[in-house]
Amino acid sequence: MTKTALITGASSGIGKELALYHASRGGNLIIVARRENLLNELKADISSRYNVKVKVIATDLTKPDSPNKIWKILEEENIEIDYLINNAGFGGYGDFASRELDTDLKMIDLNIKTLVSLTHLFLNKMRNKNSGKILNVASSAAFLPGPLQSVYYATKAFVVSFSEGISEELKDKNITVTILCPGYTETEFKDTASMNGSYITKITGASPRKVAIYGYKAMEKGRLIAIYPRYLSFLIRYILPFSPEKLKIKLSRKLMEKSKIKKDN
Repeated sequence: MTKTALITGASSGIGKELALYHASRGGNLIIVARRENLLNELKADISSRYNVKVKVIATDLTKPDSPNKIWKILEEENIEIDYLINNAGFGGYGDFASRELDTDLKMIDLNIKTLVSLTHLFLNKMRNKNSGKILNVASSAAFLPGPLQSVYYATKAFVVSFSEGISEELKDKNITVTILCPGYTETEFKDTASMNGSYITKITGASPRKVAIYGYKAMEKGRLIAIYPRYLSFLIRYILPFSPEKLKIKLSRKLMEKSKIKKDN
């Protein structure tokens, strides 16, 4: 049976690759993001390669009315969602007290409020038909404190905790919740989060396609947590829990710090 997936943040990166992979498996799509031109390009690409339906919804997901807007559009067109993939999110670099508060509040709106609202709206319908899958994209950052990205790390910790909680509430239902927690990935994120020059961006990031496929397959299997790459799973599960908090904070900050350019005297 054809499955319809709603994917937020589908205009680039992991979200785009999730859309392409779902289409390659014969699934229909609702792709959502702010940049309508990129969504239309993705729709044209998918339509030329796969015999699936693709609907574009261009909306600013930081706006509080965006989840209800999406819901109403799909209700009016009688479109049922089988897979809800909450991928949209953004980060921001810098000392918290020095950053624009409005930007960080928008980050909370997108990374937390929009995800929670969409989950609530579509989960109720999934419960009624006792079928569905939810994939919430968090980050390996969820398991660490985040100096220089304090709000972003905290929002991803919320996504993990929230997803684990509702997963337990759904244990007697034919509905699964999966949390995708990628490490550093080669996407636009480093640019939008102003991370260029930080230590972590000097290492080779994961391929967004590999991350997407790994997360999608984990969702299909109903796995709760999918950490990519695999070595990070060992680190997060078996090393971090036994590491002193001060050491974790220090190491986390080191990854985020930017190299200082030395000037000649």
